[in-house]
Amino acid sequence: MEIVKARTDKREYKRIVLPNALQVLLISDPDTDKCAASMNVSVGSFSDPDGLEGLAHFLEHMLFYASEKYPLEDSYSKYIIEHGGSTNAFTASDHTNYHFDVNNDCFEDALDRFAQFFIKPLMSADATIREIKAVDSENQKNLLSDAWRMDQLQKHLSEEGHPYHKFSTGNWDTLEVQPKEKGLDTRLQLIKLYEENYSANLMNLAVYAKESLDKIQSLVEDKFQEIQNNDRNCFSFPGQPCSSEHLQILVRSVPIKQGHKLRIVWPITPGILHYKEGPCKYIGHLIGHEGEGSLFYVLKTLGWATDLSAGEGDGTTEFSFFVVAINLTDAGHEHMQDVVGLLFKYIHLLQQSGVCKWIFDELAAVCETSFHYQDKTPPISYVVRIASNMKLYPQKDWLVGSSLPSNFSPSIIQTVLDQLSPDNVRIFWESKKFEGQTAMIEPWYKTAYSVEKITGSMIQEWLLFAPNEDLHLPAPNVFIPTDLSLKDAQEKQVKFPVLLRKSSSSSLWYKPDTMFSAPKAYVKIDFNCPFASSSPETEVLTDIFARLLMDDLNDYAYYAQVAGLYYGIFNTDSGFQVTVVGYNHKLRILLDTVIEKISNFKVKPERFSVIKEMVIKEYGNLKFQKPYQQAMYYCSLLLQDQTWPWMEELEILPHLQAEDLAKFIPLMLSRAFLECYIAGNIERSEAESMILHIEDVFNKGPDPICQPLFPSQHLTSRVIKLERGINYLYPIEGLNPNDENSALVHYIQVHRDDFTWNVKLQLLALIAKQPAFHQLRTVEQLGYITVLMQRNDSGIRGLQFIIQSTVKGPGQIDLRVEAFLKMFETKLYEMTNDEFKSNVNALIDMKLEKHKNLREESAFFWREISDGTLKFDRRECEVAALKQLTQQDLIDFFDEHVKVGAPRKRTLSVRVYGKLHSCEYPSDKSQQLPPNAVQIEDIFSFRRSQPLYGSFKGGFGHMKL
Repeated sequence: MEIVKARTDKREYKRIVLPNALQVLLISDPDTDKCAASMNVSVGSFSDPDGLEGLAHFLEHMLFYASEKYPLEDSYSKYIIEHGGSTNAFTASDHTNYHFDVNNDCFEDALDRFAQFFIKPLMSADATIREIKAVDSENQKNLLSDAWRMDQLQKHLSEEGHPYHKFSTGNWDTLEVQPKEKGLDTRLQLIKLYEENYSANLMNLAVYAKESLDKIQSLVEDKFQEIQNNDRNCFSFPGQPCSSEHLQILVRSVPIKQGHKLRIVWPITPGILHYKEGPCKYIGHLIGHEGEGSLFYVLKTLGWATDLSAGEGDGTTEFSFFVVAINLTDAGHEHMQDVVGLLFKYIHLLQQSGVCKWIFDELAAVCETSFHYQDKTPPISYVVRIASNMKLYPQKDWLVGSSLPSNFSPSIIQTVLDQLSPDNVRIFWESKKFEGQTAMIEPWYKTAYSVEKITGSMIQEWLLFAPNEDLHLPAPNVFIPTDLSLKDAQEKQVKFPVLLRKSSSSSLWYKPDTMFSAPKAYVKIDFNCPFASSSPETEVLTDIFARLLMDDLNDYAYYAQVAGLYYGIFNTDSGFQVTVVGYNHKLRILLDTVIEKISNFKVKPERFSVIKEMVIKEYGNLKFQKPYQQAMYYCSLLLQDQTWPWMEELEILPHLQAEDLAKFIPLMLSRAFLECYIAGNIERSEAESMILHIEDVFNKGPDPICQPLFPSQHLTSRVIKLERGINYLYPIEGLNPNDENSALVHYIQVHRDDFTWNVKLQLLALIAKQPAFHQLRTVEQLGYITVLMQRNDSGIRGLQFIIQSTVKGPGQIDLRVEAFLKMFETKLYEMTNDEFKSNVNALIDMKLEKHKNLREESAFFWREISDGTLKFDRRECEVAALKQLTQQDLIDFFDEHVKVGAPRKRTLSVRVYGKLHSCEYPSDKSQQLPPNAVQIEDIFSFRRSQPLYGSFKGGFGHMKL
């Protein structure tokens, strides 16, 4: 039977079923640089035995450890990472998905190791206890996350007998303490869950490789035939999780972060049952629309909402929910009943106006174009999606899923629309203002909440008294592309961006599409405005300006977004940036509108107040960032010269007025240099004409908006140069006193961008990544977040360990990092020549990996332009450098820059102390330091006292035409 695939898809597909009933989709792609596989098992957290919450999730963790065939702990992950790959898994309610990708030449071995998860895993007693700690640490990091808290609250308010009600993650209590009290052995329960449920007939496998279908088939048959088939039935849980007592309720809850949010939720018929008719797509498209006359447009005009989304939420084939989520302003919070009334008014309008064929046809056309011209994605994400689809859809729709609504059925859409009634609504309303007004506590995340019954007649009353605004259906979408032809680019040989033109006002880099044959383009215009970042105040004003622009364009540009044409305007360290990406056919119309809006911008005081309120909350909420994110933030603030702390910006914000911004905008734009990058299905002449038009708007005329920059004004981003042989420490208490986690960023600064040095650093990071994870996370169980990665600040490169923990304080973690480096030193010295070569080859393969799509390619080239390094052939040059590298070169590099106590080593440890370790902070801060250690007391005094690395962005004249 055929499988529906995109017109532009050149891959080959074949479905096979092994004798053990394992269903497999084989995907052959001769062009791929990576192979991938994903196994989807139809067993998830709903299958957790009572009193063992989180067991399915814990099982997912345990399968990674070891198997009978490969008994060495973590050898699977080690093999994958050393061969240029990555691996992960996730547990959902009714399935668990395992996946990996790896360089082509190692696929067979990787697949063999992967298959053993499902054949004979070793779940040793020793590993069991250690990994329960990892599950507990994973849960710890979620306890102060509003998304996790609200999700669990919705589950809590449902039928206790329904699996939806459960706590799915698991923690130390549910997996160790409680089972012991009941006389249960968690490990035996784990093995039982695995043996009874991990049956081949409940598994779907997607395999993506370079080889022919026949070759992949024989590989799969050989590796996976031994999986047991116990002929299990899928775990079934018929019925909705909400009975009448859980409907018609208004739930007030207290979030961690500032802000007010409304979630209006209805149980509905699962969309999957009617995926060809797409009822939720149709309804979500209309309720979530942002054009004129839409619900959001009206709420925004009233100053009540800053964000709205609508669509199908959590669900399975048995039950589902439709969710409308609205971020409210302070004024919107006071008008909650009016907001809900307006929502029901709009739903009533949809019910009354009947299902419109033209709207369905337009939506179907957009979906069809989007499917047939979809960007190629990394194989790993592709197989995860398909393996998940194989459980849900008939074979012909495995690639399509529910992305192509094609059967127009007014009655099915109407049925779901009728389910969005006041009689079965659940309203979740969260705000800090409810502190002290709630009587109940959700048991797992300790969220404070209260529940109140609301009747259908109360909501009818809200509907009647809601403001009488002009709600109406959207207009036909003029942005839907109709010309999807490919330009006949003469430059088929152009590998790298070329500097097409340069003036005193702008430079234009151009790169035609020679790779992807897609009717899409990418345009980025970077406004370098020295006045935009001269102080914390100007930086905040630039941020508000960029947000107001987006806000003002929204009801017009939303149509473009629906049609697959996206735009963004964001502030940067040196001004602001406009990006437009998507189908090229109507891109110019959108770009010109954005440029027009910037040049004529008028500040509307009422919108200024709304955006200012939003920015104040956003900046204020930064104190609730996870401790490891705080540590990374301080690290950047310490290293990057001329950057302003958000604390200072938050101090300024309340005092800013609309007139301050109105005065600031002409000043900010008065001096600017535009760095432009245009790529994709666009001809040279079109690219030039876009920039000429922009220069006309900003630089021409008797009273131009912008003047060129003086040579002295070109901005550079420069990085602090740490002193050799010194360990810098920056200890600080976590900003959220309730967060138990502490964190460490241990940064080792190495060098300024240089091909030979880069590859030594990259190779070292590749070799050390897995041993670091294994030692610090798997063996020592310091915490769920344990990462070793490279760091690149404007071309200044180094290594960083990022660890978040409740087990040890930051000072102790720092000692564990040093102990790991000593242990790794031995491993590095003892490495065989074959192992060294294997790692070099893996890194070469990773570097030669082709870009998958235009966005990916553009991001790579744009980084070179924005850093000023302009090494467009970086990958080829680094591969050449790698081929020259010897094992001794790598050891010398390690000894000189990374080894503990190395004389030239430059280290910065940022230590964030959480609630559990706050008692260690004063003693750590006042301890006697060794002679080579320096404690940083004040970030800005430190920055001012340090030398800087030279910038690659030499400003005016740094590019020769």
